Amino acid sequence: MPARFRFDEAAACSRLPASPVDTRTRPILSYVFRRLAILLLSLLIAAVVLFVLLRLLPGDPANALLGVGATEAQIAAARAQVGSDRPLVEQFVSFLSNLARFDLGTSFVSRADVLGEIGNRMSVTLPLTAFGFLLAIVIAVPLGIVAAVKADRWYGAAISVISQLGIAIPVFWVGILLVTAFAINLRLFPSGGFPLRGWEDPGEAAISLALPVVTVALVIAASLLRYVRSATQDVLGSDYLRTARALGASFSEALIRHGIRNGAVPVISILGIELATTFLGAVVVEKVFALPGLGSMLLLAIQQRDYPNVQGVLFISTLMVLLTGFAADLLQRVIDPRLRARGGRP
Repeated sequence: MPARFRFDEAAACSRLPASPVDTRTRPILSYVFRRLAILLLSLLIAAVVLFVLLRLLPGDPANALLGVGATEAQIAAARAQVGSDRPLVEQFVSFLSNLARFDLGTSFVSRADVLGEIGNRMSVTLPLTAFGFLLAIVIAVPLGIVAAVKADRWYGAAISVISQLGIAIPVFWVGILLVTAFAINLRLFPSGGFPLRGWEDPGEAAISLALPVVTVALVIAASLLRYVRSATQDVLGSDYLRTARALGASFSEALIRHGIRNGAVPVISILGIELATTFLGAVVVEKVFALPGLGSMLLLAIQQRDYPNVQGVLFISTLMVLLTGFAADLLQRVIDPRLRARGGRP
């Protein structure tokens, strides 16, 4: 065979396009590792700030163990017990080493394990946050789309006005109104509290969380609805939606097949922020409805100057917020192929 017709396998393989694993998976993995590094660094910074701010407060944490008229020997013993007699550097190193082992310490007052107590309180706070947020999405997404698509109709404008009013109403006032209407007047739900047996009786526990969940959902839905409406309006004026209509697709078909997916990308980042806000705002709702969640644990720990409980609740809350942002970023890249093509760069 002439040399000019000889098949060169090595040269041909070198001209083949890269494997999909190389072009798609590698940028995503590098982005995940980069975001994990940022997450760990953020946790470290949060731990440092938390430690410093608590030590700047006036007074000594040993006071939580002492009564009025304590002697010098009792004060010294209490300080040795809580570790406040050690140098700050030594306290900080011990604090970080315990966090690395996910050991949040023991309460100064109750002598209970902080992580175990947070786990018990999470059985109230997490369902309250999760169900309230899911209900808010169910309310806000369809109403936001209707408010954008039917902006020229009276009900579209009414939805926008109501959402603006909902943002201005404080969450505790919404809770009080719901308690007055459904607990005091109609007597359909309890006004507050949570069963002592917890979720051993799911029906009773769910009923006790009904009004708090609706309170959280209404407040978050009012804020979320605005972003859904704005994202839908951007989609309605896009070129790809007009092109789909020109190719014969109906308005509903073009909006469902092309508009919702593109409009969801900016909304997902807002969902991450709103979910974090919901988790942190559950403190107020738990106070209104006398729920034994993380909020009541934090307030009581601050009143008693119980440093391990305060540090534990704030650290876990920070961790939940950072994990929410991390999950929202990853979900954006799953939905939007343009972000994957850029290797996760905005």
